[in-house]
Parts: sequence; structure tokens; C-alpha cells
Amino acid sequence: MGKRLLLIVLVIFMGCKGTSQEEKKENTKETAFKVNKTDAEWRAELTEMEYYVLRKEATENAFSSDLLDIKEKGTYVCAGCGTPVFKSEHKFDSGTGWPSFDREIEGNVAFDTDYKIGVARTEEHCAVCGGHLGHVFNDGPSNTTGKRHCINGAALDFIPDNK
Repeated sequence: MGKRLLLIVLVIFMGCKGTSQEEKKENTKETAFKVNKTDAEWRAELTEMEYYVLRKEATENAFSSDLLDIKEKGTYVCAGCGTPVFKSEHKFDSGTGWPSFDREIEGNVAFDTDYKIGVARTEEHCAVCGGHLGHVFNDGPSNTTGKRHCINGAALDFIPDNK
């Protein structure tokens, strides 16, 4: 009985291999982004945190972004390539600790599904350079799109309208 139970437990554990701890495999085929750089070029151009978020698909700590409290009008651009991805008029305080928007600049943000935490989430990338921006959820303002684009501040630069 004990050996049979042990065998069943081992089979269950082997069958429950999750993807949340898997290393991202390097893409061996050419990526079809307008801006393509080597890993060394990205490392040289980005800060450590920008590289970590944009190129390694990491998440910055909540409430750590200087962009969180910006209230002025302007455009949020990809920190990797400068592509406009969000407008200030679509920003809202979600209380989550990350800059949040109810919509993206259409055509400049690409979407994919990731399973890094064991459940499907919609991941957002810059459509021009492929940099990881964050994730989009369906718990945004119901009076607009109902979407919450939860974005890493390290993935963005802010350009005020007066500049």
C-alpha cells in the first residue's frame, strides 16, 4: 500500500511540471521587429532596470516608478526605442503601484499570452522593438474601456506635451 501511494504521488508530481520557473529560451529565428539589436547593444543603451524589464520581461517593484505620480499632459514612450505607446489622458490611478492606462496607442503595442505564473495573462510588448511593457487586465474603469494596462514605469519615458 505504501509503495503504491508513493508511486502515485511521484507520478502526480512529475505530471504537474509548471512553466512559471522555466527559463525563457532564446529565440533562434529572426524577430520581425522594426528595431532589432543584439543583447550587448541593448545592455549598453538601457539602464540595468530598463534592460531587466524590457528585455528579460521582468516586473519592477510596485510603487517604485517615478512615473506613477505624473499628472501633466503628454505621451508615454517605450524606453527602448521611443515609440509612443500610451497617452496621459488615458492614465488613471489603479492603486496597484504601477502606471495604469485604460487603452494603448493602437498599432504601437503588441499582445501575447504568457503563463509565467501558471495562469494565462495578456502580456504587452512594444510593437516596434519587442520590449516588455507589462500586462493588460479586464478590471479597469467601467466607464471607459474596462481595461487596465498595468505597465512597468521602467519600460516607459514620459514626454510632456510642451516639449
